[in-house]
Amino acid sequence: MIDHASSDKLPIGRGLRGRCPRCGEGRLFQGFLSLRPTCERCGLDYSFADAGDGPAVFVILIGGFIVVFAALITEIVYQPPYWVHAALWLPLILLVTLAPLRLIKGLLIALQYHHKAAEGRLEYRGDV
Repeated sequence: MIDHASSDKLPIGRGLRGRCPRCGEGRLFQGFLSLRPTCERCGLDYSFADAGDGPAVFVILIGGFIVVFAALITEIVYQPPYWVHAALWLPLILLVTLAPLRLIKGLLIALQYHHKAAEGRLEYRGDV
């Protein structure tokens, strides 16, 4: 049977909206990228959330591909001077790196909560 849940009940929708991964109502972020200590609605402790460098890696890979591809096509087709490249690509670099960073961080934290991801631990099994 197919569940027709709305997107705010799924971890992807909650993460992209910057909402609490458990209740979907409380805000996840305190500043641009800093997390709140707990959810203001359900009290979920956000200390489990550690996105690390994951959001930055995704942004660098995706944004880098977009900017380098566009710059290469522009260079091959038009061969503009270097100052035109700087005027075109510096604003685009800021746009494709800063705009999706918060979205991707929220998404990774929501997926981390949904899949109960935790830090790896070694299990002691006695003499091996």
